[in-house]
Amino acid sequence: MAEKAAKSRAKAKKADDTPMGPTGRPYRGFPIPAPLKSHGPARIIALCNQKGGVGKTTTSINLAAALAEYGRKVLAVDFDPQGALSAGLGIQTHDVPTVYDLLLDTKRDAHEAIVHSNVEGLDVLPANIDLSAAEVHLVNEVARETILARVLRQVAGEYDVILIDCQPSLGLLTVNALTAAHGVIIPLECEFFALRGVALLIETIDKVRDRLNPSITMDGLLATMYDPRTLHSREVLERVVEAFGDDVLETVIGRTVKFPDASVSGVPITEFAPEHAAAQAYLRLARELVARGAVA
Repeated sequence: MAEKAAKSRAKAKKADDTPMGPTGRPYRGFPIPAPLKSHGPARIIALCNQKGGVGKTTTSINLAAALAEYGRKVLAVDFDPQGALSAGLGIQTHDVPTVYDLLLDTKRDAHEAIVHSNVEGLDVLPANIDLSAAEVHLVNEVARETILARVLRQVAGEYDVILIDCQPSLGLLTVNALTAAHGVIIPLECEFFALRGVALLIETIDKVRDRLNPSITMDGLLATMYDPRTLHSREVLERVVEAFGDDVLETVIGRTVKFPDASVSGVPITEFAPEHAAAQAYLRLARELVARGAVA
């Protein structure tokens, strides 16, 4: 009996010693994903938030690179007229076919616009400022909300994951992305004003689920630009976890100047500074999504 009690105390002590992550849950080390025997069909994930500057593009670039590092074949779709994802991966977007051309000419082969990046296993469907005119041109199209889904259907069988970097709005382009997607990740800056718009975004996702895409799921809210030194960051993250519970991903992305440095270099942070904590955080995010079943 005494031996059993001692083992119980030791087990309890071990549990107490487990470090807590920023989200207030025990910090888990997600296992490295097993290699895939074959590729496709892709699971499509939209990264969206109608507030700008919350880390959508940074997450799209670095999550795509992290998944590719774990042997997944990834297509990153730049669906923002600013073309930041394309620029962040060093992709030329002038005088080349882009996602805009595919939206307006549905007979065009999507393979014509896909570009191989410098990261093995990561391809890009680029965008440029022309995409800003897409909503005007598509407004009178039949089934205009499903045009991106039809484009991606051409290549989905060749990839394991397709990540869509959405523009900071809830307009027709974002609705197209949500209609095409199987899941949604919401990057959320650890700042009060970023928190205010999440309810509206989730309401939009619910409407898309009800009217256009009944199978879409919430893959998680990702806390970004987290600074543990500030009370404000810690309080915002605490409120997000209280409001959304397990929908909040355990991985948290910290604030660092390495991200803009990597963007200027046209490479993901996993290649620019592979040992940096930010690079390790995106690798952990990739492992967490695989563990959650959001990615094969």
